Amino acid sequence: MIKSANGSIRVILPIILLFLFSCASTGRKQSGLRDAEYYHNMGISYGRRGQYDQAILAFTHALEMNPNYFDAYISRGAAHASKGQFDQAISDYTKALEIDPKGGIAYYNRGIAYGNKGQYDQAIADFSSALEIKPASATSYYNRGVAYANKGQYDEALLDYTKTLEINPKYVDAYINRGVIQANKAQYDEAISDYTKALEIDPRAADAYYNRGVAYYSKREYGKSWENIKKAQDLGYPISPEFLDDLRKASGEQN
Repeated sequence: MIKSANGSIRVILPIILLFLFSCASTGRKQSGLRDAEYYHNMGISYGRRGQYDQAILAFTHALEMNPNYFDAYISRGAAHASKGQFDQAISDYTKALEIDPKGGIAYYNRGIAYGNKGQYDQAIADFSSALEIKPASATSYYNRGVAYANKGQYDEALLDYTKTLEINPKYVDAYINRGVIQANKAQYDEAISDYTKALEIDPRAADAYYNRGVAYYSKREYGKSWENIKKAQDLGYPISPEFLDDLRKASGEQN
């Protein structure tokens, strides 16, 4: 049997580090608040260099000086998430929301953390809350779609990927993921169209070539399937031996 296209759904849950430099301090600001800003900005500098342990320490110093520092909780949570410490990240984002219940970035980043933990219902709830605050967020729709897809709720995922593309027509991953769902519904022409659009935007999207090759295989257009599979291989995409064997047998070609 061929490898299911569903296995190629991109589950991309980007961690967004909130790099917000605080406004310049004035003489009227309390010394503790100025120091908190200093440590927050220091943590941002560490985070940009990938030095997350040092960043976490700096953000913690900022929070010791200003326990209500929303940005510092967001930034420390993002640093924890970048280290794969999702429980700590969730804790920080939750604290941020206690300070500002309308902090959309906190819902969004917490949804990312829940998604990485496989807690998709919580992720969907947080992305939905983020969308209530910022309805035109393509990334929130996209990542909610990923969470729905991981739950097997493909119709909901399809709607979210489509909404993503209405907001941002250049969103490559949304085209690829929507194409995969359409292929699983045997809507191969629609899937091929989405993979083609993805490749028009990013000609090096190897998984778009792979999935387009699988769709052509399903349509029994084996020449086009080989063309796409070879392109995916040239770009370093791993093709399962089982699929290659099936394609050779179906096409009668020994590539």
